Amino acid sequence: MLYVIPTPIGNLEDMTWRAVRMLKEVDLVLAEDTRTTKKLFQHYEIETPLRSYHAHNEHGITQQLVEQLQAGTTMALVSDAGTPGISDPGFLIVRACQEAQIQVSCLPGPTSFVPAVVASGLPCDRFHFEGFLPHKKGRQTRLQYLASLPHTFILLESPHRLVKCLHQLAEHCGEDRIACVAREISKIHEEVRTAPLSQLAQYYEQKGVKGEIVVVVGPA
Repeated sequence: MLYVIPTPIGNLEDMTWRAVRMLKEVDLVLAEDTRTTKKLFQHYEIETPLRSYHAHNEHGITQQLVEQLQAGTTMALVSDAGTPGISDPGFLIVRACQEAQIQVSCLPGPTSFVPAVVASGLPCDRFHFEGFLPHKKGRQTRLQYLASLPHTFILLESPHRLVKCLHQLAEHCGEDRIACVAREISKIHEEVRTAPLSQLAQYYEQKGVKGEIVVVVGPA
C-alpha cells in the first residue's frame, strides 16, 4: 500500500489527524527533502524511518520501491509542502504502483492553488491549473493559449520572476484583466491581492516580493 500524504504549505496545524496517524503507522516515508520532513516529524513526534525521494533520484529508485511494496512494505509519500505530484515528485511512483496493481490512497489535504483561487474572488466554478510556465522555449505559446481561455487559470511562479510574469500576462491578456497574486498562503505574512494585471505588476515592482506565489488570472 502506498499512501500519498499532503503536508502543510505553511501553518503546521494544517495537518489532519489522519495524516499524522498514517505517517506513524507506515513502515517507511518517502520524502522530497528529509531535512524538511524531519522538522514536521519532530513537531508531531513521528519516528518512522525516512528515505529521500526527489526529482533527481526518482527515475533510478522507483522500481526498487515498487518491489518493496510488492513484498509487503507499507509506504507514505510526502513532498516538502502540499500534495505530492502537484508540481512535485510523485507521479512516477503512483503510475508505477497502478501498473503493478499496488493500491494507492491519496489523503485530502493542503495544496496552494485551491485556497488561492477561492480567496481571489475570481470565478472558480471552472478553472485551468497550468503550474509553472516554461522559462524560455514555448513560454509565449502557452501565454497566448492561456489568454484566450474562457475560464480562470492558475500559475505557480517564483518571487524573482513574478514581475516579469505579470508584465507578460498584461501584454497577452490585456492590462485591465483582473488577476490575483496569492503569496505565502497559510503563513504569517499571507497576502492575497486582486487587481488589474498592470496594477499588480506596478505594485510588486515597487514593493518587491518574497515567498511562495500563486497567480490567478480571470477569464477572457
